Amino acid sequence: MLLLRDPHGQFDPPVLLSTDLTIVPAQIIAWFVTRWSLEVTFHEVRAHLGVETQRQWSDLAILRTTPALLGLFSLVTLFAHARLHGQPLPVRQAAWYAKSAPTFSDTLAFVRQLLWPITVFSTSPSSDHVVEIPGALFDRLTDTLAFAA
Repeated sequence: MLLLRDPHGQFDPPVLLSTDLTIVPAQIIAWFVTRWSLEVTFHEVRAHLGVETQRQWSDLAILRTTPALLGLFSLVTLFAHARLHGQPLPVRQAAWYAKSAPTFSDTLAFVRQLLWPITVFSTSPSSDHVVEIPGALFDRLTDTLAFAA
């Protein structure tokens, strides 16, 4: 058992456990730090893609859905990375919440904004009842909906 203490006293001390009594404390801390990025990934996938909220009737369907959603998480991330061409991902800020780094919701909104204007996947029939709107208004609507969806 390993008890970590914050020298500034801002956080409660977490307890890290290992069943192997021969492991040195530095190794336990290194494993905890290494695991953190994986925990963040699972949190983001739960929050934005619905992992652990599936409503299937069979256990086999649930077992198929989680890997598919993790694959979707990977595809969204890879698609955004390929489209950014080394540029930083736009980070959406709110008046009440300042972010220093982009989150998966920023990535998902970025990909939505790229895919939604493409009509290749459109299944709607051609119609004479088309209303044209200014590009700036379309961009504003797309930006707003990409984060709301």
